[in-house]
Amino acid sequence: QVQLVESGGGLVQAGGSLRLSCAASESITTLNPVGWYRQGLGKERELVASITAGGNTNYGESLKGRFTIARDNARNTVILQMIDLKLEDTAVYYCKARDKYGFGTDAWGQGTQVTVSS
Repeated sequence: QVQLVESGGGLVQAGGSLRLSCAASESITTLNPVGWYRQGLGKERELVASITAGGNTNYGESLKGRFTIARDNARNTVILQMIDLKLEDTAVYYCKARDKYGFGTDAWGQGTQVTVSS
């Protein structure tokens, strides 16, 4: 099963930006889709954004415009660029991918903490 490692989280002030990376242990061209999810304290895990092998994207409600997901096939990495961060964006952000060109199983990374302060 593919291994996923997230990085790029941290503490940022409201209005700031962060760039999260999800590095895969195998070519991300075999992963379909790859998605970012988040889970705030006491909340359910929710979709942030996902991207298919063909480049089609899907965003969680109200996040499009502030969050952008992209694939970097050369680096086997999926990026989540976040701008204009708000207090409610505070959460642990997880990467999820389905291997074997979408016919395999889902793998999750360990998560990276994003904290937005006022």
